[in-house]
Amino acid sequence: MYAIQVAHEFCAAHALTIAGSKEPIHGHNFKVKARIETKELDHDGLVCDFHTAHETLVDICEPFNNNNLNEILPFDRTNPSAEYIARFIADELADRLDSAIAPARVHSVSVTEAPACVATYTRD
Repeated sequence: MYAIQVAHEFCAAHALTIAGSKEPIHGHNFKVKARIETKELDHDGLVCDFHTAHETLVDICEPFNNNNLNEILPFDRTNPSAEYIARFIADELADRLDSAIAPARVHSVSVTEAPACVATYTRD
């Protein structure tokens, strides 16, 4: 199995609802890492182009940067937890990339909310 990883960071605020109680709004420097895997390299000997994967990741995260996640789709109706952020980014990245990079595919996305606090979503 071959894999590459691309990363991006964005600053955003959120207020989670935990056990029915909404916490105060607060901010993070969210660090995002996306992993793309394949069993076979493309004709150039690549999993996929790093630049393409990174640019797509940046484009997905851009609407979140310096904003309140609770006010931005889809988190205006979904708790903006690191877990849900990771799933949204993974699914969106796969929608935008998987057909173009086949047989490679988006495997997982990790979101670091604070030091030592990492949520990972792995696609089936």
